[in-house]
Amino acid sequence: MLHPSYADLIKVVNSDVEEGEDPVVSSRYSIVMATSKRARQIIAGDEELVNGKGKKPLSVAVEELNQGKIKILNDETAEETEAVEEAEAVEAVEEAQTADAEPSADEQAL
Repeated sequence: MLHPSYADLIKVVNSDVEEGEDPVVSSRYSIVMATSKRARQIIAGDEELVNGKGKKPLSVAVEELNQGKIKILNDETAEETEAVEEAEAVEAVEEAQTADAEPSADEQAL
């Protein structure tokens, strides 16, 4: 038997959902997809958010989800997050270009 159970993980993920709203996840498939994605991130070198010494990446991902260290975003929230991250990236590029275009104090003195 898997510990924690799928039902326990679904409860943890949906704990922040207010009454009347759609749950973030309603199936085991969503849990499996989220934990497998996180396990791949850990394998790729991302820092573990829980003490995973001696544990396999998937076990670490399940524990992170169970402790609330990672969140599963519904499609709407994920799109909003991506839009904000994209806007921040564009802003950072624009700032870098502006900084490159402005002459430094040393260049102005010449």
